[in-house]
Amino acid sequence: MASQLRPALTIFAALTLICGVLYPLAVTGIGRAAFPVQAGGSLVERDGKAIGSSLIGQAFTSPMYFWGRPSATTPMPNNAAGSGGANQGPTNPAFLDAVKGRIAALKAADPGNSAAIPVDLVTASASGLDPEISVAAARYQAGRVAGARQISQEQVLALIARHTQPQWLGFFGETRVNVLALNLALDRAQPHG
Repeated sequence: MASQLRPALTIFAALTLICGVLYPLAVTGIGRAAFPVQAGGSLVERDGKAIGSSLIGQAFTSPMYFWGRPSATTPMPNNAAGSGGANQGPTNPAFLDAVKGRIAALKAADPGNSAAIPVDLVTASASGLDPEISVAAARYQAGRVAGARQISQEQVLALIARHTQPQWLGFFGETRVNVLALNLALDRAQPHG
């Protein structure tokens, strides 16, 4: 048995060193050298302080800002440690109540807006962390944001257009707008008090 134990322990130690130490260090080093922003969490900074990540949504609630897609993470919205959807189907009464509540909140925040509400403003995603919304969802909110900031809707629509990201490689995904980047651009264009 001793003749089998020594080679087994040697292989175990070697594989632990290779797979558990050397490989992760190599991948981390290559990632930091080739993609430093992404390897660092795609952090977004303002005045030298990290205020978020371009990959994780934030819960904006002020009418002066664009609101992101609802988050189903717990115990708080956009909780990266608790990523996951609500796992509720379209016939689930809890899901329908949540959607009705979100529709009511959007209408209460912008009672003059008679446009159709884009689905991504009332339904949570599978991850619960979406940092982006559709262009339609951003345009839907333009009037509310412009009114709250007392600027023209055309200025807000121009910011949306400047921050619209195309489909990846021209056909993957949808055109979209990163909510944090758009809200930071709003603050740069017209700081609030």
